[in-house]
Amino acid sequence: MVTSVWSQVVGQEPAVETLQTAASAAAALVAGEADTSGGMTHAWLFTGPPGSGRSVAARTFAAALQCSTGTGCGGCTGCRTAVAGTHADVRLVVPEGLSISVAEMRALVQAAARRPTTGEWQVVIIEDADRLTEGASNALLKAVEEPPDRTVFLLCAPSDHPEDVSVTIRSRCRLVTLRTPPPDAIARVLAERDGVDESTARWAASVCGGHVGRARRLATDEAARGRRDSVLRIPLGLRRPGDVFTCADELIKTAESDAADESKTRDEAEAEELRTAMGSGGTGKGVAAAKRSADAAVKQLEKRQKSRATRTQRDTLDLALIDLAGFYRDVLVTSSGAGAILNHPDFAEHSREAAREWTPASTLRRLEAVLECREAITWNVKPRIAVEAMITTLREG
Repeated sequence: MVTSVWSQVVGQEPAVETLQTAASAAAALVAGEADTSGGMTHAWLFTGPPGSGRSVAARTFAAALQCSTGTGCGGCTGCRTAVAGTHADVRLVVPEGLSISVAEMRALVQAAARRPTTGEWQVVIIEDADRLTEGASNALLKAVEEPPDRTVFLLCAPSDHPEDVSVTIRSRCRLVTLRTPPPDAIARVLAERDGVDESTARWAASVCGGHVGRARRLATDEAARGRRDSVLRIPLGLRRPGDVFTCADELIKTAESDAADESKTRDEAEAEELRTAMGSGGTGKGVAAAKRSADAAVKQLEKRQKSRATRTQRDTLDLALIDLAGFYRDVLVTSSGAGAILNHPDFAEHSREAAREWTPASTLRRLEAVLECREAITWNVKPRIAVEAMITTLREG
């Protein structure tokens, strides 16, 4: 059964309505009609908390723009290829390192200036636009200020704050604000789309913090569930001074292991593809020169892969810190008797035990230590140093 591409956007009905209107207006423009609704524009900024589906919404909108019916039917070639990431006129920029360079952005802007080849629009999706360097932002700004006909820029960022997106770029984009999807919507999509049993889907939706991708991993990956459990046992496991270093080491090693597991297969495949493309392994005249060129290209690839692994490690560690922050928030909720929904309902007994042992002031100091650790890592403090400092405070309160 063919389903609309919009079914992938979970719990974002107001945003979907806005984007559907824009897609219909875009189809009218392609047909030579006037856009009386004013719904379509050349630059969009998708914002929302982690896991709200910023990039999914952007890709879905791109599919609707390439749809032969202008509705995002999900069945036509334009929809299928755009969703799969193989459409010739949909360019996706996913930063593999800690930032998007000016050289990468200039090349992208130059390519985006071309006319569409197989679709109706040239669509550029920039995930994590908050990682644009100042030079890259300036290069993008020129394109957004004077957009080519039939080119649409879709930027994804946590917020429209100047620290995430420059004021000048923000002023030229139409804002689409996404919310944290409700647990019921997440559980429903896990059950219907991913085939997760109902009880597991409900549990994953209740503990994922509104992050659809995280919910899917927790529901389908036993190792991910084990890592979460080990992180949430840290607060009540800090009984001796030596536990500080043990827990810090475990957190760092888990992040490194996750990054290595995620990168290994992809890295090897990329290196092999590059060697083949450069003529490595061939025979006859020119083989030695081809091998030297291939080796040099592989070295450059390895540098990019190392940068990607660093980012993956930090992102994994950040997820663990978010879980910890959620636990201390639960302790404050429990001690105050507020009755608010807990971030980790399956660890409610641990939250009650901690609320009995700690004062609200000491719990707040622990929560602040976690948030300070997250900030320190964004400022390139070595993760081990930042984590050890945090866990020392978690133990002492």
